[in-house]
Formats: sequence, structure tokens, C-alpha cells
Amino acid sequence: MTAAPATTLVLFDLDHTLIPFDSGLAWTRFLVARGVLTADDESRYLGFCHQYVAGTLDIRAMHRAGLRPLLGVPRATLAQWLRAFEVELAARVPPQALALVRRHQDAGHLCAIVTATERLIAEPFARLFGVDHLVATRSATVDGTLDAAFSGEIDGEPCFRAHKVSRVNAWLTSLSSGTVTSPAGFQASWFYSDSISDLPLLEAVSHPVAVRPDDRLRAYAASAGWPVLELD
Repeated sequence: MTAAPATTLVLFDLDHTLIPFDSGLAWTRFLVARGVLTADDESRYLGFCHQYVAGTLDIRAMHRAGLRPLLGVPRATLAQWLRAFEVELAARVPPQALALVRRHQDAGHLCAIVTATERLIAEPFARLFGVDHLVATRSATVDGTLDAAFSGEIDGEPCFRAHKVSRVNAWLTSLSSGTVTSPAGFQASWFYSDSISDLPLLEAVSHPVAVRPDDRLRAYAASAGWPVLELD
């Protein structure tokens, strides 16, 4: 018997929402510790983080800088590093965040992580949280096939700011063959996020929740009457 389609959609941002840290920085430090990257690479990444907070980030430039040192790494080697990264990060998954995800899953809700983080880095976290659906920024390949070498660019639009809405809509359309094409097609929809940069998607759902919000999102949530969740 085919299960009835979910009537509730629940979306989770990743960095500083489900996890209290930046996944890209964790990955960078993981590679620095193994001699793959240098301290300069970490400093460069931190510079991009400061731009993100200031609202001036060029995510395509950040993507190029992060992927450039890995372009010549065989996919098998990269997969080994990512498996080790997942094992190392397992202890850093917050129990409260894990319990939040499980409550929605146990209620039969359709759950997805929606993040600007590059998909390869985000996939270990999706597995750690047991979330089957991941909408993330994707790396382009030199010939457009999945297993080809990376080009260093982003495939299509990044899953960032207003593009999070279009990327979620495209994902929903692919799931339902066009029957449901946006969060508005559900009886209820939730999005948990920490950042004012996610305002377009927060305003696209019926139940926006600010989690450990930055100052601008905290102020906006207070004026809009949105709940604020302080996960430990």
C-alpha cells in the first residue's frame, strides 16, 4: 500500500540552526588538520564568513576558493575524507536539534535540510540527522555528468538567500511531478533558520521559526510575532 502524501512540510537550515557552528569551517579545519589545506585557507574561509555576517558575501567567489584546492583530488579520496569527517562530527550533533527533527519525522512530516553549504559537505550532516532530503548548493562538473571532475563553479543557482525559495520549489515539483510546487501547497509548512538572509524562505512558510537568530532576524521575529527557539 502506498503511503499517503505528507500534508506538512518542515525545512531546516543547517549552519547555526541544526548545528551550532559553520559546517564549511568545520570541513576546512578538518582538511587543515590533515595537511590537505593550510592555515591561510582557513583564514580565507573566515574572511568569507565575516562577509556573510555583513551581508556582502559573493557566494560564488567563496565556492571557487573552497573548491580550488580539491579540484585535482580523486573522487574516491574525497569520499574517504568525507566519511572520516562524518565520523568525527557525529559527537557534535546537538541532542536537542536531533530530537526536534525526530519529532517532526515521527509526526509523518516531509522533512528536508535546506542549506547554502555545498552538497558534499552537507550530506554527512543529513545522514547524521537521518534526513533523507537535502536541498543544497551543488558543484558543477566539467561536462555536466555527476561523476566527472569538478569545474570549480556552482551548478545553477546557489541555495542562498532568495534562491532558497526557488530551489525548494524545484525540489517539491520533482517529488510530486508538479502537483505541489511550493510550501503553500501544504496544509502547514515550517522553516527553522538562524539568519536574516533566509527571510525569503521564512516568509514563504506558514510557520517560520527563528533559531539562535542573528540580531537582525531576532528583531524581525519579535516584530512579526514569530517564535524564537534557543537550542542548546
